[in-house]
Amino acid sequence: MSSTDNTTAESTDTTTMFTCQSCGMPIESGAYCDHCTDEAGNLQSFDERFRRMSVWQTKSHPNDSPEQVEKATLEYMAAMPAWHDHPRVAAR
Repeated sequence: MSSTDNTTAESTDTTTMFTCQSCGMPIESGAYCDHCTDEAGNLQSFDERFRRMSVWQTKSHPNDSPEQVEKATLEYMAAMPAWHDHPRVAAR
């Protein structure tokens, strides 16, 4: 982990992979993946990321109630460096 940008790098046989600080997806460089950034490369808002992550959670667990989806999404986001201090995540 770099002390200046908090990116996590994992070495493989051929390349170094980083992990998106917003969603955990493997990326080749930077702090965030293309799914978590806007057209200018800035991290999307919490509300936008929460909505999109909830949609993914619902597709992955179609039998979960909306309350279960919200709880699971907030728990996942709590483990992500970009969101763990966000007031909505901290209040969970």
